[in-house]
Amino acid sequence: MNDPVTVGVLSLHVSKESKAILNAVDDLGHDTAWLRSENTVVEIQDGEVTLEPDVDIIVNRLLLSKEEQPAEALGLATMLDRLRPMLNHPTETMTAMHKFASATALAEAGVPVPDALLALSKDLLNDRLDEYGEEVVYKTAIGTHGGGTWKIDADGQVNPMVGSRQAFLQRYLEHDAERHSDLRVYTVGGRVVGAMNRYAPEGEWRTNVALGGDVEDATENLSREVRDMATRAADVVGLDYAGVDIIEGEDGYYVLEVNPTAGFKGLFQATGRSPAPHIAQLAIEQAGGEVAEEKVYELSASLDDSTPACTPRTASDTPTEPVVVGYIEEVVVAGTKGQRTIKAKSDTGATRTSIDARLAAEIGTGPIKDIVKIKSGSLKSGRSRPVVDLVVGIGGTQHTVTASVEDRSHMDYPILLGRDILQHYHVDVRRRAEDGTQRPLEEAAEEEE
Repeated sequence: MNDPVTVGVLSLHVSKESKAILNAVDDLGHDTAWLRSENTVVEIQDGEVTLEPDVDIIVNRLLLSKEEQPAEALGLATMLDRLRPMLNHPTETMTAMHKFASATALAEAGVPVPDALLALSKDLLNDRLDEYGEEVVYKTAIGTHGGGTWKIDADGQVNPMVGSRQAFLQRYLEHDAERHSDLRVYTVGGRVVGAMNRYAPEGEWRTNVALGGDVEDATENLSREVRDMATRAADVVGLDYAGVDIIEGEDGYYVLEVNPTAGFKGLFQATGRSPAPHIAQLAIEQAGGEVAEEKVYELSASLDDSTPACTPRTASDTPTEPVVVGYIEEVVVAGTKGQRTIKAKSDTGATRTSIDARLAAEIGTGPIKDIVKIKSGSLKSGRSRPVVDLVVGIGGTQHTVTASVEDRSHMDYPILLGRDILQHYHVDVRRRAEDGTQRPLEEAAEEEE
């Protein structure tokens, strides 16, 4: 065996996938480095550029879709791509992240994709809406975990933007009227390493595992047509590894999306196989190292997401302080018709965020997904309320949540932030957005609804 190579994983967040890839590289007998904010340094001295930690190749796991403005993260990856070989190059990753850009690339290469329309003008977008059927998919060009995706009626009105993100229309494809489903095919280095059928949960049409969708193994029964479509889609977009989403329509298969940072959890749950060792193998071999093929397949039977040995010391020793939000906080709420900047009240006792019915109609929160019972301190039996998808922006970060709709016209604030959003923040009940001051704790407590 040749001398070991060092594989770096570029990931500023902590995820099962990043840890699993690093652990797989270790288990294959090579060295690892986790490129994070705690340890990454690029220095220019006398025209010489050095990188710390020093690595032979980088696996790009930056979640650009999570960023409100992904240009900074994209610039970081582009810089590192100039210094070392990289799996999933930044430009190709950005193409994949932008769903309409990837659809354009696929269509030009002859890969079937659903009919879609992107227009920068609201009038142009709505003038052609009814050409896409009675029900139309409306989605943001950059999104993740099914967030920023709605199924709307053709007689509605939509905007070319949802918040700060471009949005577009896509034809809704339905093969099974009983239960919506699609395929997730994971490819690494031009090979299919696993595939699963994904089924939407009850009352939902999106199949994302993050939304509670069911999965089943589809690897062995995958047709040659679908295998070739998945590997070709990843190749056209330019990704070394990808989760390719494919749906069957009445007249054949179509590629929905090509995901550069697709999760492993659902695939491993369905197939018992992890893509991590295959990604590790591809990185090692492209850096000039060697691995035993049988060891890769042995490792893929488990998903080792324990803390890697190369985890930067301060990443685990120094807790990260959550962003602070106030008792009253300024937020941006967005839907299919527009967005509003409004004041919202934080309530850590509420499980779910809620929105006033008139505001929900004004911004276009999309069709009602379900009717749920909301517990109330005054009513033991609770109250039934409709729930809808809502995009809420706080301090530059967007959250897509399933919010309840209620009449809040008699209340001071049309939005109540629940734990579905507040779990990501520290709430300072003394801070109010109206005047930027902190009020005494007793005064804030007295104003609870």
